[in-house]
This record gives sequence, structure tokens and C-alpha cells, in this order.
Amino acid sequence: MKEITRKSLLYKTGVEYGDYTINHVLGCYHGCLYPCYAFLLAKRFGKVKSYEEWCEPAIVGNALTLLRKEIPKMKDRITSVQLCFTTDPFMLGYPEVIEMSIKIIDMLNKNDIPVVALTKGILPTKLEDYSKSNIYGITLISLDEDFRKIMEPNAASYSDRINSLRYLHEKGFNTWVSIEPYPTPNIIEQDIYKILDEINFVDKIIFGRLHYNSKVSQYKGYKEFYNELADIVVKYCIDNGIDYHIKNKTIS
Repeated sequence: MKEITRKSLLYKTGVEYGDYTINHVLGCYHGCLYPCYAFLLAKRFGKVKSYEEWCEPAIVGNALTLLRKEIPKMKDRITSVQLCFTTDPFMLGYPEVIEMSIKIIDMLNKNDIPVVALTKGILPTKLEDYSKSNIYGITLISLDEDFRKIMEPNAASYSDRINSLRYLHEKGFNTWVSIEPYPTPNIIEQDIYKILDEINFVDKIIFGRLHYNSKVSQYKGYKEFYNELADIVVKYCIDNGIDYHIKNKTIS
């Protein structure tokens, strides 16, 4: 696997539901085609030249060395660290990434820093060995595998994601699902209730609309569509005792 070096690793994120984050990989093999905002940013700022390059990720070879230096300086400011916002910590096909992610979780936990993880891969069962303060999540925008193969071509199947999340939930971990970026009906016709019913065991659901895709604005009434779905998610969560967060700019 390709390696790169960086001068820093831990940083405060601007994401509305995040605290600190670590992105210890450049690129992502999953190759999501929503399009992926992380890829758009990386291409805009010259970090990658093409989608093909993005799908051949490079790991930060000095990640653990940086982390050992940064934790003592920053730990008093940190509530939690998210893995990851611009890549995937449990990337299919790249055991080096998964191994590095677990080492990072171990190091953070040994310094009493909890981790919040989000993946379109499979959450390793080994995570049950780490702090019960950790929170584990998956992205799930559909249950249709044909759609997944188009939009998230190299990611894990939806059922494998859900099963790995359920396993950790049953082991006593706090779990969550990001239903974002949720597509409009002219992209795929689907029933949000079926998705919610599949994940009704989780502790939190985050819902957000699809951005940066021209088909969304081509769908007549897309603003009303997202308003209605946000209301459905909120009511469902309240009725089932699930915490929730509706992403900014989802509701008009």
C-alpha cells in the first residue's frame, strides 16, 4: 500500500456533530459516487488528480508517531475523536488501514480518549476489546444492493454493515447510523420506514440530504421531500427511544 507522511494528525473538525478527528488515509477504495464530498475537496486542492487515484488510497505512515506526540499536548481539550471524516477507517480490501485504525483506537483509549467511528466497511469484532466509551456507526442510505453497487461500488454490503453494527450493539456498545446522503426518488424509489426498521436497535440516527448532485434539484418538490423525511425520522426516533440529529441544510 502506498504511504505518505504528514506534519500533523489530530485536528478540530468543523463538522457539526464532531469534536476532534483523525484522517490517517488519503483516498478511499470504496469509491462512492454520490459524488463524495471528500473526493471533491481532495481534487480541488490538488491532493489527488483523478477518481482512479482517489480509489488507490495512501496510508499516513507516520500516523502513530504523530499521535504519540500530539496526544499529551491536546488530550485536555478533546472530548472524543472521530474516525474518519474524509476516509474510511475500516476500508474493505485494505487490512493495513484496518490495522492502523485499531492501533489508533488502542492508543487513544489508553489515554482515556473515546473514539467515534463511522464506516461503509465492516466493523471488526476485535473492537469489542476496547473501551465501552467508544461509539461505533455505519452509513446506510438504502437496502437495495443493486443501488449500492452503483453508488458505493467497493463498500461492504448493507447487510454485512448492519450485522457488524448489531454485533457490537449486543456487546454493550453505543451505536449509530448515518442516513446520509439520502437520495431523492428520481435516483431511487425506496421506503424510509424499511431502512429505519432495519436499524431500530441503534442508539442514534443522523439524517441528511444529498448535495452536489444535479438530479436532486431536478426532482420537483425536493425541498418538501426532505422536510417530510426529516419529520418521519424525528417521529420514528421519538417513538422508539432513539436519539437523532438532522443535518444542517437538510430542512428548508
